[in-house]
Amino acid sequence: MSREHTAYIEGVSVWSPVLPCWDDARQILRGNIPAPQASTKRPAPGLLPPNERRRAPDTVAISLEVASKACAHAGREPANLPSVFSSTHGDLAVTDYMCETLAQAPALISPTKFHNSVHNAAAGYWAIATGCMRPYTALSASHYSFANGLLEALLQTQSSNEALLYVAYDIDARGPLANVVESTGQVGCALVLNSGPSEHTKFRLRWKVEERTQMRNSNANTKNMELVAGNAMAAALTLLEPLALSGGHSTCALGEKLCLELSIEPVGNESDEVA
Repeated sequence: MSREHTAYIEGVSVWSPVLPCWDDARQILRGNIPAPQASTKRPAPGLLPPNERRRAPDTVAISLEVASKACAHAGREPANLPSVFSSTHGDLAVTDYMCETLAQAPALISPTKFHNSVHNAAAGYWAIATGCMRPYTALSASHYSFANGLLEALLQTQSSNEALLYVAYDIDARGPLANVVESTGQVGCALVLNSGPSEHTKFRLRWKVEERTQMRNSNANTKNMELVAGNAMAAALTLLEPLALSGGHSTCALGEKLCLELSIEPVGNESDEVA
């Protein structure tokens, strides 16, 4: 349906209770080590002062953790990168709090919780914490949020010819929302993308948009998918696994009719490196 395009991946990071960092995730997804027992602790991003770190919602803690680690992996200064943030549901814990409080005691709504309820809260925290004045985009595309966020990031870096940060995250549904919203567990990942090769390049990413009738099966194996099963951002594994395996093909649905075809190739000694 469309011609093939090329982008370059300079940095990768991931966080979940069973994939605590990219070093470990790469070995786990390769089958070299078992996944650890799920941790109840959320990440503690060093970008935030201790008081802010404690008050920040889970979505902010996770997204800032993976964003900062991806920038470090890429050797890029966070303040210099435009960014795209993608989340299916935003912060479901804050949404549950807002709904419950509005129903029972609306005058008691916390101003802090209220400003954390907007969909671009994580992107805003990132901009403030890093002093980044570059543009950011915060988007949602329902069950197709990962692929559409990635496509947006790829198109932006292609049109601007500069490096860009892509961050994707979702958490578990809380309260009555858990009966109508499909998301369990916590998953966050981030990539630093560029339209051309650079000294920071680790992978070449070839991509194109196709009709879903042409959609290939994802190469993510069942055991690995179980690590993120139930989370609204589980589709991220369709890219993370070939990255962990230092190459491969993958497909991710953009919607009912279109999909994103991805092909990963390592650059230099990335096939032997654990970043």
